[in-house]
Amino acid sequence: MIGVRVVQKISSTRTFAKVAPHVIPALDRAVHRLTRGKVLLSAQMLPGVILTSTGARSGLPRRAPLACMPEEGGGSWILIGSNFGRTGHPAWTGNLLAHPDAEISWKGTDIPVTAVLLTGEERAAVWKALLTFWPPYATYQARVEREIRLFRLTPRG
Repeated sequence: MIGVRVVQKISSTRTFAKVAPHVIPALDRAVHRLTRGKVLLSAQMLPGVILTSTGARSGLPRRAPLACMPEEGGGSWILIGSNFGRTGHPAWTGNLLAHPDAEISWKGTDIPVTAVLLTGEERAAVWKALLTFWPPYATYQARVEREIRLFRLTPRG
């Protein structure tokens, strides 16, 4: 799969880290809205969700298109707070820490979920699987001093 390798190489560059956060989420939101939740543009390369969380400070709903790693069995998803390898944690991770109950749009279906921040051995095991799933995350982690936050989302109720 030459196409995947090319995208992985491009997504590991500092230029991508500067440009992508301004372009990809806006395109994802527009295409998702136009297709009534059926298509997420960035999901053509990596699986993705639209996360609706509650703002940590504002208390208002916040929507973010995010890449995810579906876990075996299809009952949970891993969200990666890579922020494209930029220095700060993405805002949505702070929202989930403050308000772990959220909702995702997964392949056009809205699913209420609860988020749990992964730590210790559990995080290490998921990180290892994640690097097999999408190797550029190693480049993102090497670029920043913070530990990239990983969340497991499981359906509520």
